Amino acid sequence: MNKFTALATAACIMAAPMVAAKDLALSYFMGPNHPMNKAVFTPFAEKLAEVSGGKLTVTQFPGGALNSSPPKQYSILLDGIADVAFHLPGYTAQLFPVTTAITTPGMCDDAVECTEAMWRAIEPIEAEFDAKVLALWANDPQVLYTKDKPVRTLEDMEGLIIRVTSAQDIPFTEALGASSVSQPVSVINQNLANGVVDGVAIDPSATMSFKMHEPANYMTTNIPGAGSAFVLLMNKGVYNALSDEEKGWVNEASGKWLSLQGGQAYLDMGARGISIARDNGVEIIELSDEERARWDAAIQPAMDEWLAKDLGQGLTGADLERLFKGE
Repeated sequence: MNKFTALATAACIMAAPMVAAKDLALSYFMGPNHPMNKAVFTPFAEKLAEVSGGKLTVTQFPGGALNSSPPKQYSILLDGIADVAFHLPGYTAQLFPVTTAITTPGMCDDAVECTEAMWRAIEPIEAEFDAKVLALWANDPQVLYTKDKPVRTLEDMEGLIIRVTSAQDIPFTEALGASSVSQPVSVINQNLANGVVDGVAIDPSATMSFKMHEPANYMTTNIPGAGSAFVLLMNKGVYNALSDEEKGWVNEASGKWLSLQGGQAYLDMGARGISIARDNGVEIIELSDEERARWDAAIQPAMDEWLAKDLGQGLTGADLERLFKGE
């Protein structure tokens, strides 16, 4: 009996790494019907199963099943609670000054262009993560949802409390005369409805993803800004423990092609978000070129400061802008 028990125990120990590497736990805090599941998470899982002949698979844990806090998704990945995790670098912007720089005004014009821009800077971006980057994409430039006060001019921003996605956005929002707070997307609908914030700056896909047309009465477009960054990451220890063949499968199932699917999905959702908001009675306010020029002039001192800022890895804001734009 002792010999049998010892053999069985040894077999389990030997099999454990194989089982852990065979099925990957993928965590994200949104529900399974979120468009990013269809555009990124499921395609990754399906492609991985295809190229590996079913030897590497993915089990999804949506809706915060492994951890419900959006800002903590990177932490649970590092802690090994998840093998793969979706994360918004803007929640921990101090850790990712290069990645979150994509939201700086003027870096790019739409979700696909912003995704392409980040891939031009993929080397310094990857260096910021203690993880394997599987996909890296962006959404459309932000719009401004407000409930009680329409924002038509620069003066209308004075004194408003605006929710921003990333700490990177704060200097530019405050240069417009508003105060800034960074909040997870999971609370923005409620906070706008309850008056905790006066406005929410986020891409227009939030109309569908977070039903922002319900608390908002106004949406202001053509404001300074760019896309926000999103990443799908794999625990570095899990990736490094794979064989060369298995790493090849993961690499084939991820990368720029997968990232562009995420960017295209957000581009499509952004257009739909504006249309759905309009159809539900939200007044769409588009800044004129003349008014937009006033906003751009107001943020120029903050922009000059950012361009001169040391972002690490020997890069200034100006260096990164050139990388993003392929100059």
